[in-house]
Amino acid sequence: MQINGNFCGLVLNQPLGGLNVIEGLPLLADSTDGMASVAAYTYHQHSVVFIGTRSGSLKKVRVDGSQDAYLYETVPVVDGSPILRDLLFSPDYQHIYLLSEKQVSQLPVETCEQYLSCAACLGSGDPHCGWCVLQHRCCREGACPGASAPHGFAEELSRCVQVRVRPNNVSVTSPGVQLTVAMRNVPDLSAGVSCAFEEVTESEAVLLPSGELRCPSPSLQELQALTRGHGATRTVQLQLLSKETGVRFAGADFVFYNCSVLQSCMSCVGSPYPCHWCKYRHVCTSHPHECSFQEGRVHSPEGCPEILPRGDLLIPVGVMQPLTLRAKNLPQPQSGQKNYECVVRVQGRQQRVPAVRFNSSSVQCQNASYSYDGDEYGDTELDFSVVWDGDFPIDKPPSFRALLYKCWAQRPNCGLCLKADPRFNCGWCITENRCQLRAHCPAPKTNWMHPSQKGTRCSHPRIIQVSLLHQSYTSCCAPVRSLLTLPSYTTLQIYPLMGPKEGGTRVTIVGENLGLASREVVLRVAGVRCNSIPTEYVSAERIVCEMEESLVPSPQPGPAELCVGDCSADFRTQSEQLYSFVTPTFDRVSPTRGPASGGTRLTISGSSLDAGSRVTVTVRDGECQFVRRDAEAIVCISPVSTLGPSQAPITLAIDRANISSPGVIYTYTQDPTVTRLEPTWSIINGSTAITVSGTHLLTVQEPRVRAKYRGIETTNTCQVINDTAMLCKAPGIFLGQPQPRAQGEHPDEFGFLLDHVQTARSLNRSSFTYYPDPSFEPLGPSGVLDVKPGSHVVLKGKNLIPAAAGSSRLNYTVLIGGQPCALTVSDTQLLCDSPSQTGRQPVMVLVGGLEFWLGTLHITAERALTLPAMMGLAVGGGLLLLAITAVLVAYKRKTQDADRTLKRLQLQMDNLESRVALECKEAFAELQTDINELTNHMDGVQIPFLDYRTYAVRVLFPGIEAHPVLKELDTPPNVEKALRLFGQLLHNRAFVLTFIHTLEAQSSFSMRDRGTVASLTMVALQSRLDYATGLLKQLLADLIEKNLESKNHPKLLLRRTESVAEKMLTNWFTFLLHKFLKECAGEPLFLLYCAIKQQMEKGPIDAITGEARYSLSEDKLIRQQIDYKTLTLHCVCPESEGSTQVPVKVLNCDSITQAKDKLLDTVYKGIPYSQRPKAEDMDLEWRQGRMARIILQDEDVTTKIECDWKRVNSLAHYQVTDGSLVALVPKQVSAYNMANSFTFTRSLSRYESLLRTASSPDSLRSRAPMITPDQETGTKLWHLVKNHDHADHREGDRGSKMVSEIYLTRLLATKGTLQKFVDDLFETVFSIAHRGSALPLAIKYMFDFLDEQADQRQISDPDVRHTWKSNCLPLRFWVNVIKNPQFVFDIHKNSITDACLSVVAQTFMDSCSTSEHRLGKDSPSNKLLYAKDIPNYKSWVERYYRDIAKMASISDQDMDAYLVEQSRLHASDFNVLSALSELYFYVTKYRQEILAALDRDASCRKHKLRQKLEQIISLMSSNG
Repeated sequence: MQINGNFCGLVLNQPLGGLNVIEGLPLLADSTDGMASVAAYTYHQHSVVFIGTRSGSLKKVRVDGSQDAYLYETVPVVDGSPILRDLLFSPDYQHIYLLSEKQVSQLPVETCEQYLSCAACLGSGDPHCGWCVLQHRCCREGACPGASAPHGFAEELSRCVQVRVRPNNVSVTSPGVQLTVAMRNVPDLSAGVSCAFEEVTESEAVLLPSGELRCPSPSLQELQALTRGHGATRTVQLQLLSKETGVRFAGADFVFYNCSVLQSCMSCVGSPYPCHWCKYRHVCTSHPHECSFQEGRVHSPEGCPEILPRGDLLIPVGVMQPLTLRAKNLPQPQSGQKNYECVVRVQGRQQRVPAVRFNSSSVQCQNASYSYDGDEYGDTELDFSVVWDGDFPIDKPPSFRALLYKCWAQRPNCGLCLKADPRFNCGWCITENRCQLRAHCPAPKTNWMHPSQKGTRCSHPRIIQVSLLHQSYTSCCAPVRSLLTLPSYTTLQIYPLMGPKEGGTRVTIVGENLGLASREVVLRVAGVRCNSIPTEYVSAERIVCEMEESLVPSPQPGPAELCVGDCSADFRTQSEQLYSFVTPTFDRVSPTRGPASGGTRLTISGSSLDAGSRVTVTVRDGECQFVRRDAEAIVCISPVSTLGPSQAPITLAIDRANISSPGVIYTYTQDPTVTRLEPTWSIINGSTAITVSGTHLLTVQEPRVRAKYRGIETTNTCQVINDTAMLCKAPGIFLGQPQPRAQGEHPDEFGFLLDHVQTARSLNRSSFTYYPDPSFEPLGPSGVLDVKPGSHVVLKGKNLIPAAAGSSRLNYTVLIGGQPCALTVSDTQLLCDSPSQTGRQPVMVLVGGLEFWLGTLHITAERALTLPAMMGLAVGGGLLLLAITAVLVAYKRKTQDADRTLKRLQLQMDNLESRVALECKEAFAELQTDINELTNHMDGVQIPFLDYRTYAVRVLFPGIEAHPVLKELDTPPNVEKALRLFGQLLHNRAFVLTFIHTLEAQSSFSMRDRGTVASLTMVALQSRLDYATGLLKQLLADLIEKNLESKNHPKLLLRRTESVAEKMLTNWFTFLLHKFLKECAGEPLFLLYCAIKQQMEKGPIDAITGEARYSLSEDKLIRQQIDYKTLTLHCVCPESEGSTQVPVKVLNCDSITQAKDKLLDTVYKGIPYSQRPKAEDMDLEWRQGRMARIILQDEDVTTKIECDWKRVNSLAHYQVTDGSLVALVPKQVSAYNMANSFTFTRSLSRYESLLRTASSPDSLRSRAPMITPDQETGTKLWHLVKNHDHADHREGDRGSKMVSEIYLTRLLATKGTLQKFVDDLFETVFSIAHRGSALPLAIKYMFDFLDEQADQRQISDPDVRHTWKSNCLPLRFWVNVIKNPQFVFDIHKNSITDACLSVVAQTFMDSCSTSEHRLGKDSPSNKLLYAKDIPNYKSWVERYYRDIAKMASISDQDMDAYLVEQSRLHASDFNVLSALSELYFYVTKYRQEILAALDRDASCRKHKLRQKLEQIISLMSSNG
């Protein structure tokens, strides 16, 4: 193949293939913030790159070579919002402009002024920055006045000014010392320089010929100001000040030292500065000539007077004795100086003892005795020092200690005495029965025992306590101190003492005189040898031993027996406590399953489980972390499963006994996951509700939600609803700053504590936001507000509605006198309905765990009428009544002679009039219903958006939930290869155009086939939306051309789905408007759906026909008066019987299934429809008292049958009363239920084909069959109304028909109630910028394309252009979405809701039409219903189209970039091979026609597309 000018753009460029991969070397990798945009320019031979990140910061990078890139600065720009594409420089390259979602930012390309030193400036790496020496600042070279002078501007770190001072230290007693300052890298200083010591002193420097400076040190007065209060040294800056600039441009550290503050010889001569010690004056000085004697000058530590170390000085209490200390260089007191003394301080008392200096190396304290109070301590440390001349202390080594001790203190028995510190020389005096020094014991040769004597041992051992050495559990949250000080085992006294017969139990014996070495002690417990453990032995006090195995089949309990040395009577003892042997067992584990990551708290139940000293629980091969145990249970934390989800046996090891129970199995399940949060925000205080969606949540015992902000972690509780949903209370955060930002704060981490599952601890993809807490103003200055009964109460505040996207709102509760009131919430106030109480009532607001006491309401009632006024009114009323009576009597007399026939007719007309008046009155009252009631009911409802895949499949393939494009395709290799080649062919525009045009030309290619091909093509091209868009534009251009050639009216273009292009256009908008739906239009659409559903369910709905009292559709309106009453039932939650009962409003005329639906809607409010139980799977149980429980059903043996009509059971049928307790329980299957269910289902099965549509999922409540008799039973089902044509219902007179039409006024009442929601939806759709969301690019791009096509074909009629756009977007996309909200949300849509949405969708389409609708008495009711609103809506549409046309055009490059990003986001949502396989079916069906068309097309022949398709067909055919 020749590569020429026509080569570019071909799909298969095989000649460019090769085996060597071309790779680029990254200059900079960023795996944390992510790069979103980039711009670069060259500055002084450096490439400077600016990178905008997805986290909202700007990174600056200097590039000096192909492998040398240096990130030198990161600047935060927008918190949490990504920097968008297209960074721009200002013309002078001084600034850079950045664009984020909500702001444009201007930043300087450099911020050199932030660096305050030469090293920081030149070490920053910013190529723009250099150091301006005489200005002492970091800036660009052009901003430095003296940059051109030598050394005036430094650009390298080695060129920074360097200063050195000689000498660099001076004594505070030496003023005016001449200092020499040497400098490097300084500019010309001929203008003059000054030397300054901080702000205290400044003097002019002399410039020497050598280039050095000479400066004087400060004067004595200045030195005192500099050094006063700074101890031995003070370091200051010697700074050089340029007289040319007046700026201090360089400096160096300079030290002033003060020897006189050093109080000891060692600290004096050890100073780094020239300090000297005057031994006889006991002072430190910098001038040695000040010492009195030559021999008294000390220059080094070797010459200092000092007590020499020799170990601790031990002093027994009460013993009169001298103390001799070794020393060196002791001075001889001179004439007039006092002699030596020993000074002892103990317990706040000072004792001075005269001392004698023998020579310079020895001193002795004279005979004296010393003591301290109390026997709480065996020894205590003294403050001991040697002084001379009154208060001159002799230096002591740091290790010197003097201890004063008592032998008998804390040593009450022989064992403790003999284990005392051997240096104390304490021993046991037998006759005194006391621990004494040898000299204090009578006849010490026979009566005094000491460890140094051979064979010394204490008699009469005694066991005080026998206990088991048990495991202790240390919580993860215990203080660090306990972890450091507690051993892994701690002794606990257990009654009775028990252990397994296999041995291994560690027994602890505590007592007195238990030997001095473990080898001396022999132990038997319950007759079984117990081996001492030397490492656990505490001399004389405690011995720990480990039991051997008992060889006796059934050993009896027994005491612990102990011998010291031999077992003679004086050296033998036994315990009073008995030790028993038991056989531990276990038979149950709870819970029986948990996540594979472990962390589940297991309770293993059995008997004798508290025996022994050590227990190990093993789950398969992992040790279960011990928590606690008692006789009947062991609690531990499950380990991680090494095999993932699986079953694992449990074994116990109690000491040396191994215990198993084959029937006890623990099951590891899949780890729970968190997939979605709703809402993704809270307030700073937290405690707002979060609905969490996930998987396997029931396996978590105590789930908690966590947040970490600025290093502080907080948690809050969660309640699991079912396996896929749980409700959590958001954790609060601690701000650490007074005012949070209005746009919210983002925590550092946000996640969940799901046992030991680590993946949920921090949800990286979750951008959780904390908004400011709401606040309220008090009720007036005094806290008291006077109101009248019936008046609304306004509570003012701030931040009442957080600035968060979506429909979720804070739930406020206002209590007036403890009673809640109905609320209307705005951003700055709460409007509370008028309170019913009177008097003084406290007002409290509750929200998100916060309580606000706002003050007191003073509600004053109107004064009653006075007695005279009441009497006057009574008299006036009586006179009026008499007058009316008189008039009536006169009138009656006049009409007595009227014709009786006329009278009968008048009676009929009066009857008719009263019925009409009653219905009109009801309709008017309904119309006045406060819309706030409906709005408030929907506050807090979360929007259950479907994920992108499900949404797209429901629109592209309606009615097919599990389409093959969602599944993996299992194909042979040759078929997979063929499909991939077919996929490559689809990326050839000539092939796709020929393929589609050929299929459309076939008469057997049905409308359904056209939609399927369009959807499969868009799925196959999902990864190349830019290419698919070009293809769509070409197909639309061809369709426009074809429409004009056939001379059809241009307005009919895109009106009906008669081509693949029209369906592809729908799918194209489906892909690209998903984000707009979620962020903007989805909320008003969902609220409209909720409003319709709530309004319909306020009145009766026929379960069989689908007709309702409240409706927008005339076809679905009940045209009879149905008597009904609202009931409040208290429902027990299906998930847990013990939970709080939920009040639910129902109607007594509701069928049992309708009641179950309402109960499920309330109990599972906020839970997506697919994740909650279905009515047909649950039974409704009416609970009366403790035992009486009745299962309510639509049809049972009590069902009423009249003639050939069988009525569906309702709550009224069962006489369910207001306030009844009911429960939803799993459906009970019994013989009657099965037969009854079969009968009821068979009665309805004939009508399913009438109801099964893509937009209405099949269920009992969406069925609306015609009433036809059952062929076998001969009965017909009915609920509220029978067939209008049936004889039982037909009245046969004109009056009845007139009254029936009067019920149409209910349409107006319903329309008025829903008006706000319809307006909100239309306003959102027909606005180019609404709720913070900009117009989607796809809409502007496609409208511009249609305008271009009209321009090319010289179509100037504005109505035609308007109609094209209406048929393109509102008809092709919005009408479909409005009629079928289940395409967007996880909801159920019944037949009455479907009928109402169809009326709204028709109104929406009428608003987009340019033709005038002439209305008359025969016009459909849905046209008449919105007749006055449609002109207003039309103006919105015209303004919308006009605003879009005024917007700047979107370039193909920008659109392609946007489409490529959309393709990347959803690249893996569909299985392309499955789509290609489905699409290949049409290649097989129309093979010959497609091959012939490829032969006819010149472009296809040029690219040999027929041969490529035949190759694919051949590969597919070879599968076998």
